[in-house]
Amino acid sequence: MSWGKCRERFRPRAFTEEIEDLKPPNRYTFLPWLLLGAGAFSNIIQGTAPLPWLGGTGLLVFNSLYATVIFASFDPRRQPGDKLQLWLLLALAAVTYALAIGYAGNWLLFFPLLSMACGVVSRGRNIAAWLLALAASAAALSFLRDGGGIGDSLALGYGTLLSGLVTATMLTLFGAISQLRETRRELARHAVAEERLRFSRDLHDLLGHTLSVVVVKSEAARRLAPRDLDAALAQVADIEAVGRQALTEIREAVTGYRDGSLATELDRARSALGAAGIDAVVRESGLPLPSQAEALLGWVVREGATNVIRHSGARSCAIALTGAEGRVRLEITDDGSGASSAATGNGLKGLAERLATAGGSLQTGPGDRKGFRLVAELPVEEEAHVV
Repeated sequence: MSWGKCRERFRPRAFTEEIEDLKPPNRYTFLPWLLLGAGAFSNIIQGTAPLPWLGGTGLLVFNSLYATVIFASFDPRRQPGDKLQLWLLLALAAVTYALAIGYAGNWLLFFPLLSMACGVVSRGRNIAAWLLALAASAAALSFLRDGGGIGDSLALGYGTLLSGLVTATMLTLFGAISQLRETRRELARHAVAEERLRFSRDLHDLLGHTLSVVVVKSEAARRLAPRDLDAALAQVADIEAVGRQALTEIREAVTGYRDGSLATELDRARSALGAAGIDAVVRESGLPLPSQAEALLGWVVREGATNVIRHSGARSCAIALTGAEGRVRLEITDDGSGASSAATGNGLKGLAERLATAGGSLQTGPGDRKGFRLVAELPVEEEAHVV
């Protein structure tokens, strides 16, 4: 294998993806390891083990307890390391030590199985200390009871320690991968929900304002047609321009890249209010705004002007934009009587959510004298104040 292929094969991302593609262990993964007891079974069959009936009973009890511990540990209805699993593990340990002391030899290979069961049941911080103690006792029994050399005893202790550590590490890794997958699924669901919410807000704000302008200008064209055809045609031309602009904005909303210009929205609001027979006064003061603040306040102007046209029955409307000390304030007031019915609509709720996400706020209610007032406040950078 060339160095380039080797580097590609073992690059971190590829390795992580391959790990994630592996199937996690299940209750049957650890059962084949019972073949480690084949030597002990052979001793019983050949009659080389003293009291074969007792050894056979011990072997049967060990295998049964080991399988029960593994199955209980992978039972989704049980919490990891609950009392039943711990008691079963203690019983398995007692049988293991009894067989190791009584028979030694091949029976000492039950220690790695016991260590593996420990790794399945418990994966806490103290697992290494328990496994180290288990490995030390296995090595000591091998040296004292089996009469083997120090090398064989150390090999058994090392195998006992390694089997438990590898099992616990592997199960911990697959548990983390499972949590990662669940987190990714949750993030994907959250992203879809956020995108749906964004899309519904944009369509509401875009179509609500656009259709209101189309209706108002259509009514104006109908009124003007009998006595001033040129003026009526001008209104029709405005309707065409608004429709074309709406198509462009809807395409931008679908792709999620719409950043409305505040100056453009103020001009549109002034034009739409004038076409509806409402005197519009726009006052601006301050320094240029950041693009994000302009986009948010553009939505506020659009929604506020649409509500005035639809619900207020007003004769005049004032839009005031001011800013100082890192905050910008947009206030829309009218002298009508019906705009308050929009306060419970989805449009203003969506605006409040947009502003709250950026650290701002939206307040609505009756004006100082009469009519309806909408106030939006938004924090901006110190060096960037209001247009």
